Amino acid sequence: MAQVSLRSLVKEYDGGVQAVKGIDLEIADHEFVVLVGPSGCGKTTTLRMIAGLEEITRGEIAIGGTVVNDIPPRDRDIAMVFQNYALYPHMTVFDNMAFGLLLRKFPREEIRRRVDEAARILDIASLLDRKPKALSGGQRQRVAMGRAIVRNPKVFLFDEPLSNLDAKLRVQMRTEIKKVHQTVKTTTVYVTHDQVEAMTLADRVVVMNHGVIEQVGPPQELYHRPATRFVAGFIGSPAMNFIPARLEAASGALNLHLPGGIVLPVPEERTGRYEAAKGREVLFGIRPEHLTERREGRATYAEIEITPEVIEPMGMETLVHFHLDGARDLCARLDPTVPAAPGAPIRLTADLANMHLLDPQSGRVL
Repeated sequence: MAQVSLRSLVKEYDGGVQAVKGIDLEIADHEFVVLVGPSGCGKTTTLRMIAGLEEITRGEIAIGGTVVNDIPPRDRDIAMVFQNYALYPHMTVFDNMAFGLLLRKFPREEIRRRVDEAARILDIASLLDRKPKALSGGQRQRVAMGRAIVRNPKVFLFDEPLSNLDAKLRVQMRTEIKKVHQTVKTTTVYVTHDQVEAMTLADRVVVMNHGVIEQVGPPQELYHRPATRFVAGFIGSPAMNFIPARLEAASGALNLHLPGGIVLPVPEERTGRYEAAKGREVLFGIRPEHLTERREGRATYAEIEITPEVIEPMGMETLVHFHLDGARDLCARLDPTVPAAPGAPIRLTADLANMHLLDPQSGRVL
């Protein structure tokens, strides 16, 4: 069994600076969990504490039910893949992958079997006689992954392994990593600042900010049901729009009053949920894909007229950037066939079935 448990985990540096502030997290056996967040949020520090490369200030880490706080990294039965590949340049691919097993005095037949199997999984069997200088960036990253796989550890740890690759290769390697996990099924903790990597790879995503966990859940849950403004704005690209609004009662219903005299009816199924916020200032959140060209046919659709500032044709879609009084950097997603030009007013449809209301003080989603 290879569950990973973090209990009241704290990392404090000299001067009282806390990088990780008492987080709790349970990672199940075989689960692929991604820690995601901006630089300085504590995700890499957390990973390094799991690996034993960073000393724990307070709290506990357990791997497979055993507390490992005082166990050195080499005895924790984990394998780590770093951002830089850290391959030995004078060794062949085979020797790089086999090196850790040689140090542990595995029989040569077992080493050959493990390396060949890992090379088959990673599709690098034809590269075993090459040296790292003869490999592309993606091939080197596969070798680094292979070196971890042959260990057959309890837990894989990935520290931003794709950040040195170009955009096309990152997409390819995301697919490779997911395929490897589906084959090997080792418990995996993966750190990235890229929310697309987090969404596409994870069984569960852990969103961190300023040393605390903002929300944990499956990718679709975080996307459609964020708990805080930070999560709502961090997950999704382009980011969710946030518009200041006031929630008012109107003949037994609720209306949202936006800048510029825009009034949007709150869907009937949401009125009970938002009743306690009646008469208060709120933030109206809506994703660009729920703010689109004019449509008809649903009770939850409402129209907004805007004046585009910047048009970004993306091929399969067009991004329209605009502002309202008190809210800048707003974005809508249109079908590429819809005519749009800077300065020419257009009418958009807001799908209010997918709206979010947030408390502007606490940042919590209502």
